[in-house]
Amino acid sequence: MDQYAGDYCVDIVMCIDATGSMAPIINEVKESALSFYDKVSEAMRENQKEIAELRVKVIAFRDYICDTKPIEESEFFVLPDQARRFRDFVSKIEAAGGGDTPENALEAIALALKSDWTKKGIKRRHVVMTFTDAPALMLGERSDCPGYPSAMPASLAQLGAWWEGTDQMFISKFEPKAGRLIAFAPAVYPWTDLNAWNKYWPSFSKAGTGLSDVDIASAIDLLVGSC
Repeated sequence: MDQYAGDYCVDIVMCIDATGSMAPIINEVKESALSFYDKVSEAMRENQKEIAELRVKVIAFRDYICDTKPIEESEFFVLPDQARRFRDFVSKIEAAGGGDTPENALEAIALALKSDWTKKGIKRRHVVMTFTDAPALMLGERSDCPGYPSAMPASLAQLGAWWEGTDQMFISKFEPKAGRLIAFAPAVYPWTDLNAWNKYWPSFSKAGTGLSDVDIASAIDLLVGSC
């Protein structure tokens, strides 16, 4: 019998906008990421639920045409066992670059969906959390830039098909039934368009000013409430 049967195995990929405009709040975002395990575990216990395993991965994104490090992607860290390695990765993220306003956030989400998601346990959650103060570039708009990732979706509609599990050509460990997408983002493209996606919870703020607030407690309540 699976040693995790009956308990929740939760994977979270945090897609963090690391461009210059995020400087006013990047430390708050990083601290929210670092404290997430303790807060989720406490909330789950308060709701008489247990996490058998929680893993967190980070994808910091910028702009492929403007930045030498447009994407910084970690492995999954098992928490709390690998908390030091997780902290080391997060602490090195700096808000810099970005060029024009739109960023490569959709590529970050696509990379998140292609991650090595957990298959453990009877109850699973595959969570993508996005933190940004900007609109996103259209998928493929930077495809001619060096380092642009291969096998990206051709459009927002195709990315949505990946999320919903309706693109039969997309092979991944991501499970749409287990999926949750939480976005701290401005009310602009594509974050308003994603309202058509299932299990999408946006928290809108004003574009271009850094996130005015990261209400991580509400995100945790949504996550725990859906478990």
